[in-house]
Amino acid sequence: MIDVRRLKLLHELAQQGTVAATADALQLTGPAVSQQLAVLEREAGVPLLEKRGRNVVLTAAGRLLVSHADIILGDVSAAESALAALKANGSGTVRIAAFATAARTLVAPIWTDVPGVQLRLVDAEPDAATSLLHQTIDIAIVHSYTLLPRPTPANCEVHELLEEPVLFAVSPKTAAQKHLVEGQKVRLTRFADERWLAPTKEFSCHEMIQRACGAAGFVPDIVAEASDFAVLVALVAAGAGVALVPRMAIPDGHEPVSLHPLAVPVTRKIYALTRMGSARRPDIRAVLERLRASTD
Repeated sequence: MIDVRRLKLLHELAQQGTVAATADALQLTGPAVSQQLAVLEREAGVPLLEKRGRNVVLTAAGRLLVSHADIILGDVSAAESALAALKANGSGTVRIAAFATAARTLVAPIWTDVPGVQLRLVDAEPDAATSLLHQTIDIAIVHSYTLLPRPTPANCEVHELLEEPVLFAVSPKTAAQKHLVEGQKVRLTRFADERWLAPTKEFSCHEMIQRACGAAGFVPDIVAEASDFAVLVALVAAGAGVALVPRMAIPDGHEPVSLHPLAVPVTRKIYALTRMGSARRPDIRAVLERLRASTD
């Protein structure tokens, strides 16, 4: 019979690529990893690994077993989660990591709306939130742009929440000078010579603006950067420049700006990630359902 703990080790090897990296990830020694993999091969009755230079690679049988491991380990995680929830009378604490806009518009409104569930929140950008998912977080709320897709991490499930347009924001004065009426579609090439406002470089939204302008044939002259879209909108209203802003990131009661859809659309998809199988846990499932309902 195949031991689940050794199956998890093989699965980790497939992710890490080397015995040394697998040992580091699981806080084991290299010889211990090699020994357990050898035992797993005997349990399976077929070679799972073959040497290639100084490294080992999966055989066809090894790759087949890893594909089943995704399902098996997910079921084990779901069973453990279900038992934990049962001990807590079907309720529990759900820990969420979300980027600032999602924390404000999606998480905050449901904070007290999931019966029997306590929420915990960490403000984290998508890459950091995804990393936390494999450590201390139950749900990571992340985003990706059509111009900047984000790969789905291994051993994670995707739960789509919404897709929103990226809008062009310009001051009313500049809009009048360009003969734009509110809601009129714009081509970015018309604004190649304008001053641009953008999120700071550590945010993927910065790269999204660079790519959108690059696709339009120019490099934006960025005169101001901020970590908060509310700041960018305020700067647009003050006439400091123009910006691209996802619709959900535009704050309620913002200063007057003229907002326009793009002639060549750019959208942002917002979705939740959970560890494989953990979404079957009653409290996590309840939070996901509430998040989806709040976006309808």
